Amino acid sequence: MTTAQQLITIGIVVLGTMATRFLPFIIWPEGHRPPALVTRLGRLLPAAVMGLLVVYSLRHTNLVGGDHGLYEALALLVTALVHLRWRNMMVSIACGTLTYMALVQGWLIFLIRLVGLG
Repeated sequence: MTTAQQLITIGIVVLGTMATRFLPFIIWPEGHRPPALVTRLGRLLPAAVMGLLVVYSLRHTNLVGGDHGLYEALALLVTALVHLRWRNMMVSIACGTLTYMALVQGWLIFLIRLVGLG
C-alpha cells in the first residue's frame, strides 16, 4: 500500500467511526425520543454480545479429552461471579481472561506448590 492509499484508508475509517458515533445525536436531538425498537435494541444488545462471546470462546472446547473443559468452566464461573458482584463488563471479561490464561499457562499449579499445598 502506498502512503496515499494508507491515508485514504485511515480517512475512510475515521469518517465511518465518526458517522456511527454522531449520527444518533443528529437523528434524535436532545428532547426527542428514539423509536421503541432502538431503545429495546440498546437494552438487549449488550447481553446478546456477551452470549455471542461465550459461544465463540467455547466453540472448540474439548469435553472428551484433556482437561474436559475444566479451565474454560472455571474461567466462565469467575467471569459470571465477578460480573454479578461488580456489574462491570470490562472487569468481568478481564478477570475471566486472566483466570483462563493463568490456568492454561500452569500458574495455578505453580502457586499451589509455592504455597505448599501440593
